Amino acid sequence: MAGLDKETLEMVLDTLKKYGEKKLTPEYLLHLDHNDQFPHEVLKELYDPATLGLHLLFIPEAYGGLDGGAYDIYRVSELMASFDLGVATGVLATFLGSDPISVGATEAQKAYWMGRIADEALLMAYGATEPQAGSDLAALRTKAVPVEEDGQVVGYRLSGQKQWISNGGVADLYTILALAPGGPTWFVVDRDTPGFAQGKPEDKHGIRASNTAALFLEDVYVPADRLVGEVEGQGLAQAQAVFGYTRLMVGAFGLGAGWEALRRVIRYSQERIQGGAPLSQKQGYTHKLIVPNAARLEAARTYIEWVAERLDSGEEGLATEGAVAKYTATEAGNKAAEDAIQGHGGYGYTKEYMVEKIKRDVRITTIYEGTSEIMEWTIARDRWQLHLKTRGGYYADWAARLDGIHANQPENGANFAALAMRALAALLEQCRVDRLTRNQHVLFRLGELVAWAETAAVFAERVVDKPTEAIPLAVPVRQALARIYARQAALKVAADGLQWAIGAGQTDPVLADFLNLPAIYQAQTGLVTDMDCAAAALNELFRG
Repeated sequence: MAGLDKETLEMVLDTLKKYGEKKLTPEYLLHLDHNDQFPHEVLKELYDPATLGLHLLFIPEAYGGLDGGAYDIYRVSELMASFDLGVATGVLATFLGSDPISVGATEAQKAYWMGRIADEALLMAYGATEPQAGSDLAALRTKAVPVEEDGQVVGYRLSGQKQWISNGGVADLYTILALAPGGPTWFVVDRDTPGFAQGKPEDKHGIRASNTAALFLEDVYVPADRLVGEVEGQGLAQAQAVFGYTRLMVGAFGLGAGWEALRRVIRYSQERIQGGAPLSQKQGYTHKLIVPNAARLEAARTYIEWVAERLDSGEEGLATEGAVAKYTATEAGNKAAEDAIQGHGGYGYTKEYMVEKIKRDVRITTIYEGTSEIMEWTIARDRWQLHLKTRGGYYADWAARLDGIHANQPENGANFAALAMRALAALLEQCRVDRLTRNQHVLFRLGELVAWAETAAVFAERVVDKPTEAIPLAVPVRQALARIYARQAALKVAADGLQWAIGAGQTDPVLADFLNLPAIYQAQTGLVTDMDCAAAALNELFRG
């Protein structure tokens, strides 16, 4: 299995944490944010092998790296995001920029480029997105025109424009996706290549410590050996091959920022006295602004760890699972940050308390590396095909497995997750019967409901047998969080699903019965008690 041993990972995390606490102070980060300043010295220190060598994490050992796995990248990404998402994005951009090389290059190209990235600590950028194409990589306008000598292709001339490129104005090395005669193809381009220019930094809503800029290519000549893989037309397949990893990384960003916002609001609630008692002792505060977010974030974490484990075991074809992980974690992080502002009252709306900045920063995670809407579409499209292929058996079979878990571990909430799965199976089948997925909005809403149901199921399955090491909560508390989340997932699938099925014209007069809404409402029994348990545990864990 790929990845670092536990001791090495803990050393990396501990070193990074100490660096962050010393260097990435709130005052410094607010200074960067206010001045819209990219911290060159921070990225240099993060990449310096004498201090951290963070870029080595995603470089194979054969090329001078640490050969970190998906789990390692998730843990480091979460910690980076808890400090500052702008700085974390600078690191992400190098990881992204090297991806086409790591998955598609020839062995000789990998040895040369990955070796240089490791030895020289090069900043990289991933030049895929274009002004008119957005997330549609197939709608390329950047062209790669072959240059021939004596009947042989010796190079290409690249012309076009890229937009919203992280590290775009500061990178040393770029991977650029362009349309060659054989199809979309990646090329490696040096910063100082004639005809290649970088635009001014974008004035962004958040992640202002990162650099985002347009790229302009006008007859940029690159030798043929700069074509990644040395075969035209492999670009989209190479991009797809790493979505499981990159989307997991962005999901970890949402997780890190969301938990940092939650930590801050929990500590604020312990200090803020209202009506003679701290806010941390008031259900109206904790059960709305804290506990649901903790449950949602930990459900997302569990799903991320599940996907990372599968990636590290060598499993392929996990683009849909990567989409579920990114969607759930980034939406959860965004909501946690939003509620943290509310939890601080007027103070939360000021820059002094940091949650305002976290909210501006975390918003981008629901947009870059595929918007939440693209994730919904990806999830719905793939799981819809799976429902049809298995004739409705996929989620019904998963529900049966959850029943077995509930029989052995009745406190996990697996029975509630099974209700969500069966409701989802019934909803998908009704959509098939009435052809409701002809409505694009219905299809997208199915993607959302699939994400809720699957994360609830995985949380219930792993909460005891494979608990996370990242958040030190006792197993009974984590079981309470799993039950809270699974109840919510079941209700959301059934109630929202019924709303949109009826809204789109479904024909079954007893669909509500098939969704088992009465049982799902009855499953809410004990919800407030579980929330009391979680609130008390979180208050103790983050006591200032």
